[in-house]
Amino acid sequence: MDDGRGSASLETASESGEPGTETQRSPFEKLIEIGIALSAERNRDRLLETILVEAKAITNADGGTLYLRTDDDHLKFAIMRTTSLGIAMGGTTGKPIPFPALPLKDPESGEDNNKNIATYVALAGETINIPDAYETQQFDFSGTKKFDSGSGYRSKSILTVPLKNYEGNVIGVLQLLNARDRRTAEVIPFPRQIESIVEALASQAAVALDNQQLLDGQKELLESFIKLIAYAIDRKSRYTGGHCERVPILTEMLAAAACRSETGPFKDFQLNDDEWYELRIAGWMHDCGKVTTPEYVMDKATKLETIYDRIETVKARFEVAKRDREIEYLKALAEQGSDPQALKADLDRDIKQITDDAAFIERINSGSEWMPDDQVDRLERIKQYMWRNPDGETVPLLTENEAYNLEIRRGTLNAEERQAINDHIVVTIEMLETLPFPKNLKRVPEYAGGHHEKMDGTGYPKGLTRDQLSVPARMMAIADIFEALTAADRPYKKPKPLSESVGILKKMAEENHIDTELFELFVASEVHKEYAERFLAPEQNDEVYINAMLGAAAE
Repeated sequence: MDDGRGSASLETASESGEPGTETQRSPFEKLIEIGIALSAERNRDRLLETILVEAKAITNADGGTLYLRTDDDHLKFAIMRTTSLGIAMGGTTGKPIPFPALPLKDPESGEDNNKNIATYVALAGETINIPDAYETQQFDFSGTKKFDSGSGYRSKSILTVPLKNYEGNVIGVLQLLNARDRRTAEVIPFPRQIESIVEALASQAAVALDNQQLLDGQKELLESFIKLIAYAIDRKSRYTGGHCERVPILTEMLAAAACRSETGPFKDFQLNDDEWYELRIAGWMHDCGKVTTPEYVMDKATKLETIYDRIETVKARFEVAKRDREIEYLKALAEQGSDPQALKADLDRDIKQITDDAAFIERINSGSEWMPDDQVDRLERIKQYMWRNPDGETVPLLTENEAYNLEIRRGTLNAEERQAINDHIVVTIEMLETLPFPKNLKRVPEYAGGHHEKMDGTGYPKGLTRDQLSVPARMMAIADIFEALTAADRPYKKPKPLSESVGILKKMAEENHIDTELFELFVASEVHKEYAERFLAPEQNDEVYINAMLGAAAE
């Protein structure tokens, strides 16, 4: 029934202010049609709007309000319509309703609030039909009369119906105002025979609304659980606390830019509500495999770090080596016929060499710079150092594992640790593919599992090419890289400024590692700038020359 205009396909002439022509179909036929529409509607705002609009149409009411019951026992204004006054708030209008929620209990006494007709209906669970609000003493209509005096309106007939879910609990209240004669447009009381029809509509509406709330609750629970996993992963590493949160946000920024495109390769790209939700879930789950990655690998800030940084142990051995050298000097000095001056010169030379080599080992342990061949050669020489351990054994000063890790040319991870890091994406895919995702989330594993692939097929874990990757997966790849480049919470690198980070992305686009068209959209739509304003430190947020970036990427 949804023709793309929300509930407009069911709206009758009475909604536009005319006397109405609701005579072609019986109310029961209309109820069936409304029931079908309500069961098919998945947008909550359109659902609320449909309920009120169709109730007004069936009764030919001039106005109406739909209240929803909150968890703290209030009635919240969800949608309001008064045709003759041109009032349309809530629902799909985007106009907030300024009135406060109505308490079901007196804030001071705690007793039921039976003064207001809407709260009474919510508490009693029964329909109330008031022929004329000005002639009843049962409820307090002072607020209604005050509104009338200020607007020139005359509130008269009021029909208030509870919305009960399948458990019989009131989840909302439907209130209709000023029924109008279909021939004369004169305001009349709501006919008693129409009450059962409105109650039937309210029952249908309550079931549809309750189902929608249950679905929304399940989605919220699923999303909260997923965010909880991402939060746990981020907390597992004190250095990547915001990664799992920032990547989905940046991915959605880029997707929104694509949806706004009116020309170019993404002019036809659009995402519906389900697809946005699917992309969001994939973003939050993109690193869920890291739950299996050892913490010392995720947090490895130096080459020698495992559970602790072994550089301190190595430095202690160098100190022992200097002590042993001094002992050798003293023994040699005590020998008859020794040359004290020559021995002291040799000692000073050796102590300086050991001290310099210890400082060199500490420097290359940081992994902050590429280690050239001459430094590799120097490390090979240091590997020949021997020392006497506490057991009296003469062994290499650097263990085999320490030497292996110090030989890492770039960064802090050795081959096995890098593979462990890379394997997180394999585990991510395996974990996600075991989950029974519903149809609207079936592409979550593909979106989340493709952010380390490259457009030329040299990425991992599957070596997929651009044509084998969906647009959302390619978007997430850019988001993951850009977040890592600009992140200020990594122990093994300094955060890069905005211009350098975009420049690296440009180079990756030129090398066919990331999608060139998406990179151009990323820059041209200033997604990088929007992200920088939200997440980057002021000193990182330097100027990016967009034309130069686009020109270079297009070559």
